[in-house]
Amino acid sequence: MLKVENLSVSYGYVTALTDVSFEIHQGEIVTLIGSNGAGKTTCLMAISGLVPKETGKITFLGIDITHKSPNRIVNMGMSHVPEGRQIFPSLSVHENLLAGAMGRPGRTKAQIAEQVERMFSLFPRLKERRNQGGGTLSGGEQQMLAIARGLMMDPDILMLDEPSLGLAPILVEEIFALIQNIHRQGKTILLIEQNAAMALSIADRGYVLESGRIALSGTGRELLNDQQVRSIYLGG
Repeated sequence: MLKVENLSVSYGYVTALTDVSFEIHQGEIVTLIGSNGAGKTTCLMAISGLVPKETGKITFLGIDITHKSPNRIVNMGMSHVPEGRQIFPSLSVHENLLAGAMGRPGRTKAQIAEQVERMFSLFPRLKERRNQGGGTLSGGEQQMLAIARGLMMDPDILMLDEPSLGLAPILVEEIFALIQNIHRQGKTILLIEQNAAMALSIADRGYVLESGRIALSGTGRELLNDQQVRSIYLGG
C-alpha cells in the first residue's frame, strides 16, 4: 500500500532523514519508534508532502506521490493525524468532524452524516460532547477527536503521530485500545510513537529510527524481544 524508498530530508544544513526505506501492506499496523529527534515526525511530513524531499521515492497505492501536493495526497486516501492533536478549538466536536470530511470531496450530505454517526459509535464520549467546543475537551478527548476527524474521510491509510503524547497512563491504554479497534475494522495504520513498548505490542511490524536512519526492523514481537531495543527503548 505504501512504499518509501531511499528517502532523505534536510532542513538547511541539518540532515533529518538519510536513505530511509520501508513499506506497509494493506491491513497492517506498522510502527516507527525512536527517541526525540530521530526523524519520526519528519518522515510522516515527507510522506504527506508537507516538507520537500532531498532524494527518494514514495509510492502510495501503486502511484508515485513523491512530488504531489498535500491536498492531492489526502484526496487519494491518506489521512495524517499530526502530533499535538491540532483540532479546531473554537469549533464544536461535530464541526471538527465535518471539517475532516473535506478530505474526500464529492460525498453527499447523507454520506457525511452517516460517517459522523460511525465516529460517534466508535467514540461514544465524543457523542456525549458533540456540541461542546473542541478547546474545552480534556487531553484524551482531544486526541480521540483528532483521530475521529482523521477517520472522517474514510482513508485507505491512517498515519498517527504520537497519539499518546502527554496523556496519563490510563488514557494511553484507552487510546491504544481504540487504535486496535480501528485496525480490526480494516484500517491500515502507520503509527509513530515514543512509547515503544505499547506501539510494538500492537504492531505487525516495526522499524527503529536512529539519527534519521533505519537501524533495525522486524515484527513487533521480534523488536520487543530484541536486547538492543529493550536496553535503549524499553528500559531493560
